[in-house]
Amino acid sequence: MRQSLESTREIALDALGSAVRRQILGILAAGPVSVGDIAEQLPVSRPAVSRHLRLLTRAQLVTHERRATRNVFRLNGDGFQKVRSYLDEFWDQALPRFAARAEALEREGR
Repeated sequence: MRQSLESTREIALDALGSAVRRQILGILAAGPVSVGDIAEQLPVSRPAVSRHLRLLTRAQLVTHERRATRNVFRLNGDGFQKVRSYLDEFWDQALPRFAARAEALEREGR
């Protein structure tokens, strides 16, 4: 079953809400890493890391490939681009409204 762009974006934003998942992404920013190597760098168990990686994969923020008996994970630039596009659109809409409100407050002398 394919996820819609909106549901994928929501999953990605939810995934980014976890400090542990952000730490995992930080580790992967240096390059591809196995589950075991990620787990060694975090204060959580290997099964917990695997659960976080499954969610990050579902959010399309990471991909993985099988190398012998290990799964090696890497960042997925396409997934991050979708999140960035959403945030850019949001900011492009919010900034003019913010500016208009600030100008109105200034005219009112606040």
